[in-house]
Amino acid sequence: MAVMLTAGLWGLDRGGMWGDESVTFQVARRTVPQIWRLLHDVDAVHGLYYLLMHAVLAVHADEVVLRLPSVCAATVTAGLVAALGVRLSGPRLGLLAGLVYALTPMTGHYAQEGRSYALVAAGVAGATLLLVRAADRAGDRAWWPYGVVLGVTCVLHELAVLVLCAHAATLAWLRVPCGVWRGWGRAAGAVAVLLLPLVWVSQGQSGQVAWLVAPGWDRVERLARNFAPGPEGVVFWVSLLLMVLGLRERRTAAVALPLLLVPPGLLMTVSQVRPLYHDRYVLYALAGASLLVAAGAGRVAGTLGRVRFDGRRVRVGGRQVRAAVGICGALALTAGFLAQLPVHRQDRTAAHRPDNLAVVSALAVRRVRPGDPVLFVPSVGRLAALAYPKGFRRVRDIALAESAPRSGTLWGREAAPGRLRQRLAGVDRVWVVTERDAPASHRPPSDPVERTKLAVLAEKFTVREEHTEGDVVLRLHVRRRSAEVPGVPPGAATTARLPAERPAAERGRPRRARW
Repeated sequence: MAVMLTAGLWGLDRGGMWGDESVTFQVARRTVPQIWRLLHDVDAVHGLYYLLMHAVLAVHADEVVLRLPSVCAATVTAGLVAALGVRLSGPRLGLLAGLVYALTPMTGHYAQEGRSYALVAAGVAGATLLLVRAADRAGDRAWWPYGVVLGVTCVLHELAVLVLCAHAATLAWLRVPCGVWRGWGRAAGAVAVLLLPLVWVSQGQSGQVAWLVAPGWDRVERLARNFAPGPEGVVFWVSLLLMVLGLRERRTAAVALPLLLVPPGLLMTVSQVRPLYHDRYVLYALAGASLLVAAGAGRVAGTLGRVRFDGRRVRVGGRQVRAAVGICGALALTAGFLAQLPVHRQDRTAAHRPDNLAVVSALAVRRVRPGDPVLFVPSVGRLAALAYPKGFRRVRDIALAESAPRSGTLWGREAAPGRLRQRLAGVDRVWVVTERDAPASHRPPSDPVERTKLAVLAEKFTVREEHTEGDVVLRLHVRRRSAEVPGVPPGAATTARLPAERPAAERGRPRRARW
């Protein structure tokens, strides 16, 4: 836990939130009624997490405090994985499993993210430990803590319910008596009943994950590399070998292997029909990989202890052998961490996340003048203004009709296409915040407001300035002069002609917009 806490705090203030973190930041600072209203239309799956973060950010609202709950959750998870290893196969395996979990780059990545995934991983690890304890005790009372912990975890994120299938596979592997099955069945049924309202509401909000695609074998390989203590080189292949060897430890494998394979496998299978898969949704399965790596290392240590020297067997229980195995294990962990140090360092930079909204605000501070109109294309770019309002405090958000908190949306409600055209008709210059690769798409967006933005900019404006910072582009569009031809830069030497006058028979017909 000390190692995980140190790794989690290292580079925690990386100088910028990315999109999903900014959603947590701005939603959690709303009032409870405003959060409740939002959950009726969007992000119901994160409702409990937003309420938790509302209490956390009420103490102090900044990026570090935003990520501290995830750091603490990852620290607790490392301790729970260690405790699970101790219960399954002894203190040495437990200590090694907890250290492997703490030093895995994927663990550190989500330990430093202001989202619920690290908390879900802690809940699943705790529920798995309670499952093993309840199966050993075989008493009805032992299942209530399991049901409560797993129920809260599933409400934090409904896809954690897949761990029930992994736990069922564990009980089947261990061939537990019927009494254990009855106790587990009652607890699992209670969790399912508790989760049904959330599933019902979230099904109506499934458009939020419409960007996901069906995973292929490349995603399987990526997940395998993410679950290893090192995604590349010798560390990765040694980790795979140790996982295979760890399968020889029957009790540990019965818990770790279903946890590792069943939730990702089920989610990937379902996603072939309805894409729902992302690595972060099955972060909690990483604990199974750490347990198997530790079990495999324990098998190797046991084999080394049985090697004969000069006709004499050196036993594992001997002090010298225990010391040698401990030193070798410490050196192996240190060498593996140092080999992956560039990965850890890269992960603690803002550039390693999908976007950096602080950069957007800083760019606006330097370029946009007070009172200038600003247009976000697409509207999700307004998250930068909500998370870092300094750069947009004195500008005019020309498309915004109602703020995000008042409208019960994530980034506000924009004006209707006709009203937006009227607003843009009254300005001669407008700053556009967009993504670098946005113009590369030749397909018109499905949202009519977004189509209107692109159409008006293409027909009535031309680009005067362009400033790029990372993946964000800030462009100054100025109104096109009547003699300018759309698509031709002002002042360019060209033989392009102005559009010819339309025939009299067609003058009353509207022109089609060009995308």
